[in-house]
Amino acid sequence: MRFSLRQIKYFTATAELGQISRAAVELSVSQSAITISIRDLEEGLGYKLFSRQSHGMELTDTGRLFLTRAYAILAAVEDARNLPQQIAPVNGEVTLAATYTVMGYFLPDHLQRLSLLYPAIRIRMLELDRETIESGLLAQQYDMAMVLTSNIRSPEIQTETLFGSRRRLWVSTQHRFAKKSEVSFAEIAKEHFIMLTVDEAADSALRYWHQHGFEPSVSLNTKSIEAVRSLVANDLGVAILSDMVYRPWSLEGKRIETIQTVESVPSMNVGLAWRADTVFSPAMQTIRQYFKQRYLEPQNPHSSAHR
Repeated sequence: MRFSLRQIKYFTATAELGQISRAAVELSVSQSAITISIRDLEEGLGYKLFSRQSHGMELTDTGRLFLTRAYAILAAVEDARNLPQQIAPVNGEVTLAATYTVMGYFLPDHLQRLSLLYPAIRIRMLELDRETIESGLLAQQYDMAMVLTSNIRSPEIQTETLFGSRRRLWVSTQHRFAKKSEVSFAEIAKEHFIMLTVDEAADSALRYWHQHGFEPSVSLNTKSIEAVRSLVANDLGVAILSDMVYRPWSLEGKRIETIQTVESVPSMNVGLAWRADTVFSPAMQTIRQYFKQRYLEPQNPHSSAHR
């Protein structure tokens, strides 16, 4: 069968947001346009992608499988739109360190693209904590790093933020907040709070909690994002985490909703870091330029935003 890129975008937005009305707002189109598009897509495929529920749209098992293919299609289109302006034969080796969150939720796709674009560049990857990365950059053990730039402490390290990933409240579909468009810190403080601790997430969280004059009621501290996801999905607590690590379902297949907070929460900033006096090799410069072209230079206005 044939299907359009528009249908894929409407499908993925509805799958992620769980409601046609929310997808319509996100994409600035009418609800009927999305309803018709999904209906035509299902008829063309010959199977149901969604189960219509009173609270919204739930993916069928087949719908979940199709979502992985839909993401691959959108990624391929985005790659085509964001090819580097010049692809020159560059070789060399670059030691690139990264923190856990960046390594797990951001870098893999980019490493694959870099290997295809620049096969003569060898990237040696290391997953390390922020303190080890900073000391290693200063000691010139690593060439560059991909980090949460707002966590960097040393003034001798230069950073270049590529994007900020918005932080939102995560709740289960059964939670009393699930139908709300926004929730205040005063309300969240009354709930069991699951605190992620990896990559200094707890330190960052407590800073913005205290700035607003509240304290979370922490029921569990964990280094595992998947543990947070499962606990929230099973309605055992709430969490505030970034869109970059958000996935709509837990490992058990239970849905997680995201809600905006009334008070402002700083985004999680991701970017490159290097020792301030570093002289970039051609390979290092190529890697930096790849990320700059993808995130910092003007993009096609119809391309999808990074989540």
